[in-house]
Amino acid sequence: MTTFVDRVELHVAAGNGGHGCASVHREKFKPLGGPDGGNGGRGGDVILVVDQSITTLLEYHHSPHRKATNGKPGEGGNRSGKDGQDLILPVPDGTVVLDKNGEVLADLVGHGTSYVAAEGGRGGLGNAALASARRKAPGFALLGEPGRSGDIVLELKTVADVALVGYPSAGKSSLISVLSAAKPKIADYPFTTLVPNLGVVTAGSTVYTIADVPGLIPGASQGRGLGLEFLRHVERCSVLVHVLDTATLESDRDPVSDLDVIEEELKQYGGLDDRPRIVVLNKIDIPDGQDLADMIRPDLEERGYRVFEVSAVARTGLKELSFALAEIVSKARAAKPKEEATRIVIRPKAVDDAGFTVTLEEDGLFRVRGEKPERWVRQTDFTNDEAVGYLADRLSRLGVEEELMKAGARAGDGVAIGPEDDAVVFDWEPTMMAGAEMLGRRGEDHRFEAPRPAAQRRKDRDAERDEALREFEGFEPF
Repeated sequence: MTTFVDRVELHVAAGNGGHGCASVHREKFKPLGGPDGGNGGRGGDVILVVDQSITTLLEYHHSPHRKATNGKPGEGGNRSGKDGQDLILPVPDGTVVLDKNGEVLADLVGHGTSYVAAEGGRGGLGNAALASARRKAPGFALLGEPGRSGDIVLELKTVADVALVGYPSAGKSSLISVLSAAKPKIADYPFTTLVPNLGVVTAGSTVYTIADVPGLIPGASQGRGLGLEFLRHVERCSVLVHVLDTATLESDRDPVSDLDVIEEELKQYGGLDDRPRIVVLNKIDIPDGQDLADMIRPDLEERGYRVFEVSAVARTGLKELSFALAEIVSKARAAKPKEEATRIVIRPKAVDDAGFTVTLEEDGLFRVRGEKPERWVRQTDFTNDEAVGYLADRLSRLGVEEELMKAGARAGDGVAIGPEDDAVVFDWEPTMMAGAEMLGRRGEDHRFEAPRPAAQRRKDRDAERDEALREFEGFEPF
């Protein structure tokens, strides 16, 4: 059964924003007490957060579809809807987030590092928030925006200081088990290690991590064996350790040719030329192994490698190797630039930036693209004439109508707002009132201007009383 996964495709969807509410306050003797519709709640985000207690992406391999909760709609009485709950997805340290085209979106290293994979939609405004001096009682509210959704790829690159590389059964798992407290599976057949093993080593005052990268064979960089699947785990290491088997039972292999093959695969993979190398001649507890180590050591040192002879079984030569690795790791850490807090860069838009474009397509359709127009379209309830009229007013104030005229649009021409796969298309009318003309100005409610019967009766009674009092001598009402 698979217990380790280091690459998954994840389908994420943020929560939708709640719709605003169109409501009018009503109570006894106050049939039209004013708009009191609340705003919709914000949709929840999908957030990736590094958790060092997580070591695999197995959970997302079994459940690749993840969705945050939606915001609640607003209600009457100026009650806003509840925000959707953010969906927190813990990922291992060293997870790289990519889009479907392979472009890196985020490199999550360090406990608590987070990335918003999908942003929740904003809630729609209720009619109370849309009311103004000119629009006293809007009979509509804005819809909540849909949350972002899409597919992302998660790749795990082990965060380790030292990477052990070599042929299967070279003794890498045995070596990591005696250098650290790791307990990998160990056996004498090829591809015993199917997943990277990670251990923590203490050498004097230096503590570093060491990883066993499995499955490197000739052709690994082109996909043979398990090598291509796990070569990414050596990218973050500070030093590469070639573990060579000096007691191999295969007649067509020898430690030097094994080293050349592994180096060629690392070269083909790329990006590892600057990492220092150390050669470990393992299994010298076997007589033939010690003899072969004595024969090839001068040749390896002539190539510029530091060579260590060890035996994971007899536990000889391990202390020297451990402190040598600690020295290299300490130098690599000291050479790294000091980490600085991430700067928040604010890039305000130009004051004269309309924020939209109008283009004429080959089929004669005028397409409007821009953050504001597209967002306003998503927020509009097209079953409500007053809401459509409000959208037309917003677009006119933004300058869309003027730009359409400049582009050569005439009454009756087709206009699309949004991308090709999700656009609102309509026949353009420069003076379009969208059925809201019966309300006077868009968004105004003529009921507030109409006289109320009870008030009119009181005025009539007061007028009759004043007329009767004038019949007395010289009386004038105050």
